[in-house]
Amino acid sequence: MPVRLTGEALSLDAVYAEVRSDERGGVVVFSGVVRASEDGADISAIAYEAYEPLAAKELARIVAAAEEEHGAAVAVHHRVGRVPVGEASVLVAAAAAHRGSAFSACRQVIDRLKETAPIWKAEFS
Repeated sequence: MPVRLTGEALSLDAVYAEVRSDERGGVVVFSGVVRASEDGADISAIAYEAYEPLAAKELARIVAAAEEEHGAAVAVHHRVGRVPVGEASVLVAAAAAHRGSAFSACRQVIDRLKETAPIWKAEFS
């Protein structure tokens, strides 16, 4: 499934496997990891909340647009719930015949996800 919202830890292998094929020579994976500080304040975790039916629909729309525009296969997995420092909160994988299209599709998805997906976060110190 190219769009996944889950409370479980994310897997680089799983998101990579969703897009990889012998016809696609360029595969790009972006991993957004919870860092230990934000604007100088220490963080122990971030909690992500989503209205999952709407978030899944919006993520699917974002993925479909990137796939069409860049001729790529794209998958996005996003955590919900509490994510501790050092763990991935989002993974985006894009695969295309050539690396440029894969990079462009991956960047488009993560940028649009941040802009339009109904996923909210709260930081914990």
